[in-house]
This record gives sequence, structure tokens and C-alpha cells, in this order.
Amino acid sequence: MSKKIVDILGLQSEPVAVTLIKKGEKLPEGYSEPEKPVRHCQSVMRARKGEMLVVTAEKEACPVGASALGIVPLPEKVKAGEFHHNLGLYETPQAAAKMIEQRTALPEGSIQAIALSPLSKAKLKPDVVIVTGTPEQVYWIIPAATTFSVGGRVTVDIATAQASCVDSTIIPLVTGNVNISLGCFGCRKSTDIKPEEMLVGIPMARIPDMVIALEKMGAGPIPKSRAK
Repeated sequence: MSKKIVDILGLQSEPVAVTLIKKGEKLPEGYSEPEKPVRHCQSVMRARKGEMLVVTAEKEACPVGASALGIVPLPEKVKAGEFHHNLGLYETPQAAAKMIEQRTALPEGSIQAIALSPLSKAKLKPDVVIVTGTPEQVYWIIPAATTFSVGGRVTVDIATAQASCVDSTIIPLVTGNVNISLGCFGCRKSTDIKPEEMLVGIPMARIPDMVIALEKMGAGPIPKSRAK
């Protein structure tokens, strides 16, 4: 399935399999802990290049993302809005605090680690698959994973912060729906994601039907739209 997604869309890197290891579950074999703390967005970008990582609380460099993922407590300065206000992303701490209050997050302490790898190498069943690509490539994923068979429209939920952790991992996990992100300050500052790239998170349960739809569109509308 990973090869088909890459080939049909022309992706520059593999989709990333993300599995949340719940508290009390055994850490998986075949995955390496990063040598130093990393942000969730950094681990996603490393996994799309081939690495297989398991990131525990001790190796989480970003408490904003890790708290949303249920691994560490929410820092008070983040909750109060001071952190994102001081970055210049919100005019007031109150505005930033409203974003944090409204974000989708997992219960504190419910997750002990995150396992990430290229989809083709995953040793665990993914909860979510994250694709990094251009808007044109992500465009085809949306109907393939949502409206191709049933029609209708698609609603997405995004913010100016937490692109890979909340928008691309947690929201698809909690809602069961595909969600996109245009990227955020953190991932654009801390990773090598390109200015023209964005993210899409897909619940694993939707991947098989999505691939079938991509194959059908790959035999018609996708190449036709790209022909100049």
C-alpha cells in the first residue's frame, strides 16, 4: 500500500506509520530511541526518510506536542497562553490560551511512547498514517480517503500551532476522519519540511479503501489533471 501511495501521487518520501503505545504496554522491538530528545514533528520527518523510532517521555523535546499526545503534563505557561504569545503567534496570551483550551488532546498519562516508521517498515499496526506532500498531492488523498465512494464535503480542523501532533495525529485518531495541516511555526522552524509542503493525517482504517480509490483515480483523473 505504501508503494502504491508513493507511486500514484509521486511522493518524495514514504507515508509515516504512527502508533501510540498506551501506558502499561510493552515497548516494541525493532525501533530505536533517538539519541537526544526530539519533537514529534522532527520524528515524523525522520521516519519519512527511513528511520524507525520509539519516542518516550524522556525523549520528547516539545512539551506542547507531548502534552497533547498524553505523554507529559501541560506546562502552565503553555496553558496560560504565554508561550505562544511570546513566539508572536497570537496578539495576546488570552488568544493563545483559547487555542490550547480548544485543541484536541489525549488524557494526561494515557500514552507512554510514540512509535514511528515508514509505512512499509511498520512492525506495529499504525493508528494514523501521516503523508507530507504538496497541496496537489494532498488534494488527491482527500477524496480518495473520504468522498470518492460516498460523496459529500470535507471539514478540516487546523490551527496555527501543533501541525504534526494535534492536526495530523490526534485529530485523525480521535475523530476517525482525515485531517490536513498547512504546517506550523514549530515544524517549519525545527524540521526540513519545505515551504511548498503540507501534512495530512489519515486514520489507518481508511488506508485500504483510500489506496483502491487512488488506483482508480490514478488511471484517469490524476494523470489527466497533470497533463499540460
